[in-house]
Amino acid sequence: MDKKLVYLDNNATTKVDDKVLEVMLPFLKEAYSNPSSMYEFSKVSKNAIENAREQMQAFFNAKNKNEIYFTASGSESANTAIKGVLVTDKKKNHIITTKVEHACVLNLYNQLEKQGYKVDYIGVNANGELNLDELKEKVNSNTALVSCMYANNETGVIFPVEKVAEIVKEKNENTKVFVDAVQAAGKIPIDVQSMPIDFLSVSGHKFHAPKGIGCLYAKAGTMFSPLVIGGHQERGKRAGTENVPYIVGIGKAAELAKAGLEYEATEVKRLRDKLETGILKTVFNSRLNSSVTNRVPNTTNIGFEYIEGELILLYLDDLGICASSGSACTSGSLEPSHVLRAMGVPFTSLHGSVRFSLSRFTTESEIDYVLSVLPSAIEKLINISPYQDELNALKNYK
Repeated sequence: MDKKLVYLDNNATTKVDDKVLEVMLPFLKEAYSNPSSMYEFSKVSKNAIENAREQMQAFFNAKNKNEIYFTASGSESANTAIKGVLVTDKKKNHIITTKVEHACVLNLYNQLEKQGYKVDYIGVNANGELNLDELKEKVNSNTALVSCMYANNETGVIFPVEKVAEIVKEKNENTKVFVDAVQAAGKIPIDVQSMPIDFLSVSGHKFHAPKGIGCLYAKAGTMFSPLVIGGHQERGKRAGTENVPYIVGIGKAAELAKAGLEYEATEVKRLRDKLETGILKTVFNSRLNSSVTNRVPNTTNIGFEYIEGELILLYLDDLGICASSGSACTSGSLEPSHVLRAMGVPFTSLHGSVRFSLSRFTTESEIDYVLSVLPSAIEKLINISPYQDELNALKNYK
């Protein structure tokens, strides 16, 4: 018998929607032309790209479809925005981000710091919420760029990016603001016209498009240098023959995601809350690692005190349950999550924290299955934990 599969790691990646695959296939088979060619056959591909650009424009509520640029990933989009701004503004050497950003931003900022940039990393509170007073204090006339994620990939906590941008622009209207919206896309509405930002990135495989396609919004009139140099594609801002099938895919995925936001906010959230409440109620050494309310609707991060997260994941895998101890981009590291450390999560649960992330394809029966088997799996790990005295004290306390 095939092992049951319950996929609760949708912040790492999502399955490709059948409707997305359906619109992609013709561009992998019949309509395979290069959109840059001059003959009639190429117009099919070229028109498909522009249709996808309009779909992304609607997804972001951008003013102009020419504010949309296709890339190969969220990481490429982030690098394009950050490096692209700094190349065009070499007089300023101060940049700001947060302590809980994704690796594609934090590692780039670390590299820039070694190259001579002055970097400030803004902290968060115990709920993972951004310290806006600290941000306001750090922005100055020498600040070239502020980078801030929209929703955290490990906790799901939503950052007030509109307020962040307003603070930045009030202190220095010439400072550029980049928003990493990879984990917000498809889960909450994105409206770039409602906030004074300059750049915003998403990654298709986080909302049921394939891996290998991303998108960058750049506000009209914003100067930035291309990351990939070569041909004239994407109006000279991203060289390389366009990946037409995947561009078509992300456009369709964005259209479906925008139409499904109400379902995310109600049904996906209901299932997430059912899972979260059930675990916290039945497993005595569990604790919630983030804000109760200010999160995207699909994500919960739960710490299991005095047991190792890697062991939990192995036990869950044996049961057919896919979850994560944090970002997929850092899961190979034995270091505890930089996000949870920045939040001050107690050491007792820092190494035993698990992220569960749902999607619109998650079912009630899957949540019921997890709740039926997870408590006994945790109980087995509790019984072999070297911290028996601490666990007994915790159990008696609760």
